[in-house]
Amino acid sequence: MEKSVPRRPAAVEAAAVAPRAKPSSYPEPFAARVRGREKRPLGDFFGLTNFGVNLTRLAPGAQSALKHCHSRQDEFVFILEGEPTLLFDDDEVVLRPGMCAGFPAQGAAHCLVNRTDRDVVYLEIGDRSPGDEASYPDDDLKAALGVDGRWIMTHKDGRPY
Repeated sequence: MEKSVPRRPAAVEAAAVAPRAKPSSYPEPFAARVRGREKRPLGDFFGLTNFGVNLTRLAPGAQSALKHCHSRQDEFVFILEGEPTLLFDDDEVVLRPGMCAGFPAQGAAHCLVNRTDRDVVYLEIGDRSPGDEASYPDDDLKAALGVDGRWIMTHKDGRPY
């Protein structure tokens, strides 16, 4: 018997895709730092399994993630609205609409911060490499991608949160 695949529309307004039900995988106190971030999982909506695409909105004062880098996953962002500050390693650069940035696996630790009084909107794209881990140089946090596709968060010494 063939597996039935749900029928999805060929195209939608990106902003009409429902935001993620759970805003963050980070445990407290880290989750508080990404409050004001809203992700609409466009790739999941279309059933994409090899890479993810999110339409992400950062309210004033919000940040995209804790500063991090991946062991296997490449990431890419394309700015649609607003002017976020890209933090990477020990440097900063203000991005504007039309600009993009890419982060190869094992590259510079990075995140976006909205230091303005207007929302920032961008596309983030990343692969879904099995066995990926994320390291957080500024925080006592380590993440490993579980077999179910969910992040398992621990302290750097392996203790669970």
